[in-house]
Amino acid sequence: MMLKNTEVHKTDYVSEINRLKKEKNAVLLAHYYQVSEIQEIADYVGDSLGLARKAEQADADIIIFAGVHFMAETAKIINPEKKVLLPDETAGCSLAESAPADEFEKFVNKYPDHMVISYVNCTAAVKTMTDLVVTSGNAVKLIEALPEDQKIIFAPDKNLGAYINNITGRNMLLWEGTCEVHDILNAEKILKMQREHSDAKLVAHPECKGPVLQAADFVGSTSEMLKFTKNDDGKKYIVATETGLLHQMQKDSPDKEFMVVPSDETCACNDCPHMKKNTMEKLYLCLKNEKPEIELSDDVIEKARKPIDKMLKMSKDLKIIK
Repeated sequence: MMLKNTEVHKTDYVSEINRLKKEKNAVLLAHYYQVSEIQEIADYVGDSLGLARKAEQADADIIIFAGVHFMAETAKIINPEKKVLLPDETAGCSLAESAPADEFEKFVNKYPDHMVISYVNCTAAVKTMTDLVVTSGNAVKLIEALPEDQKIIFAPDKNLGAYINNITGRNMLLWEGTCEVHDILNAEKILKMQREHSDAKLVAHPECKGPVLQAADFVGSTSEMLKFTKNDDGKKYIVATETGLLHQMQKDSPDKEFMVVPSDETCACNDCPHMKKNTMEKLYLCLKNEKPEIELSDDVIEKARKPIDKMLKMSKDLKIIK
């Protein structure tokens, strides 16, 4: 039996998402690690600090957060009166999940004389036990602004914490958490790439292990790496972070060559499986149906808001952000 050809009409996601954004007074925030199609349609693309700022400033009824769960939680904490949507509610974060709230509470209670500083890549529950939230873009400056004798617990990323300790001379007590995307990158593989591409500069995210950071020509947050490669006079770069950042790097510097450090020998990529759960179809359905929605209790929002507000205020006072 012959099958009749049937033309499948696919939704024009770009035009429909733009129509729904306008109709519902919605703003789309996307992290650098999202797929390129989502980055292109977003109202703002940035790293954790930039996204926190934009969430604070958002003049919209609905915030769609193309990122992972803790990022959407942060947007909700800053904008409790607004509806915050996440295209895929299962888009978690290995780093955030490495610090379960109940275990972290027990850890914190052992050191009552310590200030608790948490990397923004943590759950809302962990933020409620935190004195100051930081991002990879402002952590060093904010911690340097604290008294030198201040005892500190830093969570959840031990690699970022060790990097900060090294830069600032602090001796922060570190929670044993890591990001699966960055922690998997090893120095041996990177040194091999450097030998094969001796004309390339290595840029790395501070969530990478110490030996990787020691080999790097530049260490910084996603936005800092982007700025460095844009303004630097080099022409070739090895990038030790998630693949998604290369889209913006190539847009800003079309005449330069970028190579991501692969996660293994089978592919030339290093994708975050959680970030990549968001798709154009899920984004469209999320905005159309206004779910999945991020919901937090008033108590969690009130407690978690304080360390975020402190971060934003300190960042403005130190002129890290305007």
